[in-house]
Amino acid sequence: MKNKLISQLPYQDPFLFVDTIENVSEDFIKGSYTFKASSWFYKGHFKDHPITPGVILTECAAQIGLASLGLFILSQDKNSDLGKIRLAMTSTNIEFLKPVLPDEKVIIEAEKIYFRFNKLKSLVKMFNINGDLILRGDIAGVILI
Repeated sequence: MKNKLISQLPYQDPFLFVDTIENVSEDFIKGSYTFKASSWFYKGHFKDHPITPGVILTECAAQIGLASLGLFILSQDKNSDLGKIRLAMTSTNIEFLKPVLPDEKVIIEAEKIYFRFNKLKSLVKMFNINGDLILRGDIAGVILI
């Protein structure tokens, strides 16, 4: 099921920011991604000292903590056609605490705050491999069927 979730996401390289889904339930998800040094967004984002842009970190957190979790929740309904689902982020409230460097792996954990009327809101946290908190906040979106 975990690999199927990734394949159902409406993203592809170079805009897919999910490598693994390690744990998922209707209330929680944990996944990871490694930001490759060759990624297009590092060119020019702080010349000679590249860091991952905050908007990309937010997108990574949303792809795991909102899109993947939402797909899993909907997959529990046998009548849902995951191939027809469209996702739209509606709001974010993110606090950035540490930079993410090229070739750094991040772990995202998200808890469902609520899911109703096809709107999902999640509390997301991103950690580095040392367990340091990189970002935290909430992300909401709608799932269009």
